[in-house]
Amino acid sequence: MRMKRIIVTCLFLCCAFVLSAQLTYGTTGLLHAPSAEMQKDKTVMLGANFMNKEITPPTWYYHTYNYYLNVTIFPFLEVAYTCTLFKAEALGLKPYGYSGFTNQDRYFSVRLRALKEGQFWKYMPAVVLGTSDPFTSSGGGVIGSSSGNGYFSRFYIAASKHLPIGSEEIGIHLSYLYNERKEYKLNGIAAGITYNPSFAPDLRVIAEYDSKDFALGATYLLFNHLHLQVELQRMQYFTGGLMFKFNLK
Repeated sequence: MRMKRIIVTCLFLCCAFVLSAQLTYGTTGLLHAPSAEMQKDKTVMLGANFMNKEITPPTWYYHTYNYYLNVTIFPFLEVAYTCTLFKAEALGLKPYGYSGFTNQDRYFSVRLRALKEGQFWKYMPAVVLGTSDPFTSSGGGVIGSSSGNGYFSRFYIAASKHLPIGSEEIGIHLSYLYNERKEYKLNGIAAGITYNPSFAPDLRVIAEYDSKDFALGATYLLFNHLHLQVELQRMQYFTGGLMFKFNLK
């Protein structure tokens, strides 16, 4: 009964927050872990998330929000621009009369598909190379910075394979992540499983290990374009939001 109340509360919060999105970091993937799945050519995604402080780098010691624009320029190339909000108090701006969310961290993400699923033989997984927040202009310009800006920096290679099991389909996802960050180190294996039940094709259930924590979540498609996401990191910390997706073709 307690878990049922938590799920209902999560769904209510997702619908109530205007600044709340489908993909946690504004790119195609699982919850936090990357995957090798790609959107259709010329797909545009606009979204925003409520982000629990437990899933952000330590710079955010408070709950925050992000919003993003994502475009799949070609079937093999995806680019995203993500902004995460800062509080004035965390930036030392309160003495100057500022309060609440007054600034934001901005970064680009790029995903390049190297292999398409089943490209050369039917059991071949899709493979994607990707990066988020790879460059910061602070300190004269640094790629893969270890400190300063570049809070969400990560480089990765991901593989995905979808397997039919009777009338159902299971997605298996494996990736390796790396960065040089001192306060938010990523250097390890991430993995996840996705399930789209045949009785509810607009529902996607996701379980993952993002190289740091386990998380369980789900996405649901509403009105053919609006995606709703709920997530519990470590099975207790809520993050969620909304994303609007459309195709330019």
